[in-house]
Amino acid sequence: MSKSLFRRVMPLIYCRIERNRLFLSSTAVECSPNAHDVVYMTDSCIQRLKDLNANEESCKGKMLRLSVETGGCSGFQYAFLMDEKKNVDDRVFEKDGVKLVVDNISYDFVKGATVDYVEELIRSAFQVLTSFHPSWS
Repeated sequence: MSKSLFRRVMPLIYCRIERNRLFLSSTAVECSPNAHDVVYMTDSCIQRLKDLNANEESCKGKMLRLSVETGGCSGFQYAFLMDEKKNVDDRVFEKDGVKLVVDNISYDFVKGATVDYVEELIRSAFQVLTSFHPSWS
């Protein structure tokens, strides 16, 4: 199995294990199946994507792809990439003419999350502000 596929599959496996663990526990958590099904974008995220599409030749007509990979302090990290292709298993979230693309494996980890663009003194970056995981409660 390639490293890339392994990195994309591990978060899904972890999520399934946690769901089963919670299912078998003595207390039940009830969640609405339709709650938190969207990945949100802040105004600063939307504006930055519009600026990139308008001003950067390499970004014209591309969407922001968000994926979850294994690694980082908590075992997972978010990766952002400007991408022009949409895969069959992707979910597309659109607002004000810009698109955010999330693959199905990563979607389980970021649904209900908010993607923001933050400018600080030492860096500027897209980041995931919040993420709600009913199976991890």
